[in-house]
Amino acid sequence: MTSPVHRVLRALDRFHADRPWDHNARFHPWILRRLPARVDSALDVGCGSGDLARLLAGRARHVHAVDADPVITARARELTPAAAPVTYAVAEAPAGLPGRTFDVVTCVAVLHHLPLTEALVAFRDRLAPGGVLVVVGLHRARTPVDHLLSLASAPLNIALALLRNRDRGAPPPVSLSAPARPARTAFPEIARVARAVLPGARLRRRLFWRYTLVWHRR
Repeated sequence: MTSPVHRVLRALDRFHADRPWDHNARFHPWILRRLPARVDSALDVGCGSGDLARLLAGRARHVHAVDADPVITARARELTPAAAPVTYAVAEAPAGLPGRTFDVVTCVAVLHHLPLTEALVAFRDRLAPGGVLVVVGLHRARTPVDHLLSLASAPLNIALALLRNRDRGAPPPVSLSAPARPARTAFPEIARVARAVLPGARLRRRLFWRYTLVWHRR
């Protein structure tokens, strides 16, 4: 028998399909607040349509944005002003990431597509001393806390969807055209691996089926 939580989530998926909005973009201001006012360089892994990369360009002298999908990367280039200090590259993470280091590394809703340990090691190794890594990720709901946060997110999701799309059938944001898949790893396992690779990393479950990770390299 299907649980009430799963029935709610299925109904929410149908509602969200009619009134789509970008849950990840809601975290962009939160990410910027974790960063220094000015840095020399930033790396955005899984940049999608480039929304965060363009925001990072307001903080960094240069932003290198990487995504595995050539279609969404081409769209990101189209949406980015020519004068913006952003370079886009089509590459698979973590193997295809640049070999140099950056003052900031960000990764939003992409880590669950990658091999967890290898990706976190690659992010760590590409962070310059004094730099900051900020991840917004997805995890599989398994614990009672996860399910409570899912239920709490449902009415907020509806309210924000109605604020953004009062009419059904609104076109989805460009960012939602990027390939996606559900998360398969539970938060406790993500936290265990992250703290082994990134000692002192701060992880926290969030509303809207997300978690955050912040780590400063000493």
